[in-house]
Amino acid sequence: MPPSLLILLLITTLTLLHHTTPQNQNQDLDNTDCTDKYIHIRHLPPHFNTHLLSNCTYPFFPSNLCQHLPNQALGPTTHNTSHSWFRTDPTLLEHFFHTRMLEYPCLTNDPTLADAIYVPYYTVLDSLRYLYGDRYNYSDQHGKSLYEFLAREDTAVWDRHMGHDHFVVLAGSAWDYIQPLSNGGDNGGDGVSRVRVWGSSFLEMEEFFNVTVLAYESRAYPFQEMSIPYMTSFHPPSLGLFDSWVRRVRGVRRPVLMMFAGGGGISTSPNVRRSIRLECEANVDLCEFVDCSNGICEHDPIKFMKPMLRASFCLQPPGDTPTRRSTFDSILAGCIPVFFEELSAKKQYVWHLPEDEYDEFSVMIPKEDVVFKGVSVVEVLKGIPKSRVRKMRNKLIEMIPRIVYRRHGSSLGLRNQKDAFDIAVEGTIQRIKARLESLGDM
Repeated sequence: MPPSLLILLLITTLTLLHHTTPQNQNQDLDNTDCTDKYIHIRHLPPHFNTHLLSNCTYPFFPSNLCQHLPNQALGPTTHNTSHSWFRTDPTLLEHFFHTRMLEYPCLTNDPTLADAIYVPYYTVLDSLRYLYGDRYNYSDQHGKSLYEFLAREDTAVWDRHMGHDHFVVLAGSAWDYIQPLSNGGDNGGDGVSRVRVWGSSFLEMEEFFNVTVLAYESRAYPFQEMSIPYMTSFHPPSLGLFDSWVRRVRGVRRPVLMMFAGGGGISTSPNVRRSIRLECEANVDLCEFVDCSNGICEHDPIKFMKPMLRASFCLQPPGDTPTRRSTFDSILAGCIPVFFEELSAKKQYVWHLPEDEYDEFSVMIPKEDVVFKGVSVVEVLKGIPKSRVRKMRNKLIEMIPRIVYRRHGSSLGLRNQKDAFDIAVEGTIQRIKARLESLGDM
């Protein structure tokens, strides 16, 4: 391991240890009522979390995660004078969530008092060794060692509710972690790799069917998965800096009707991204296209945030999976999202973006109408009255606090305003409580 990475890993580990909070230590600081809000953090050996950060130097991983570890996984700031904008890699949500959980004001060291139990497992980072590393072709083993530890160490904690009160974070789409389980053997006995597409079998393990999984994107049917917002690049440390951004979003001029930031759309086969790209090319005065092919926008928010601030509507067609990370960037920019299928957001982020409010801050145009019926996105959006657009934007701006992950160690004023993390934790506790009540385990 390079010396610089070793030093960074040591600092990260010491910081997590320093923030470890004894029972009720933060309750007096925030004067928080912890009734029905207590969380116990399961102690895991570091090879399940912090030691995994040393694997960010894998040469085959699409980006060098090492450079995004500063600031407790928020990444380096976008420029030297920035306090709120970072080059955040969303893959590091698990580490960031762990850091924020250690600041949670209602932690308890007694699991019998806990309303929920957090498992600080870096799920996606651990999957890399099963996909590329020393456990290549064993993707159906992903998570088994974790289960064995949870069931073996402090068995009463797991056995009390058989995992129904546990939750874990997955910094990715659930669709990438549902590969079929194999029947044993390193290659199934026939020399053929088990991994058909990128991903593992983590969510197919019946041992974890009772555990709540917070993922960037969930499937419609499994009861254990819940979607939480993608991390954007905006992580304000104070209420003043947050309010400053909201004022900018509210007051900026928007001379462009619509914009699309993304790759793809160059296939000759009919698809909604191709239709959008062709329409943008035919209406350059009304549509701005930001080509984010090959990940060039991923860690450089200025490439897409400035165009989003200029546009009234931001197009959110499905990509490899139904949801785009830019959905949350567009909300942050006050750019009204335009969806083309309900699974993109409406059927997923029910805690953060209530399903019954979507018509108040977004537009829905069925992709089939665009691709096969010749419906013009430009004409649909031009037909929305300006008064309606203003109301939608005002509602969208109200939603910004719900999708922002504020910086760890933020000011008290900002902590009094629920962010994406707070809403996720609150939703998880309520969900676990409802499940236990339905099972008669309370």
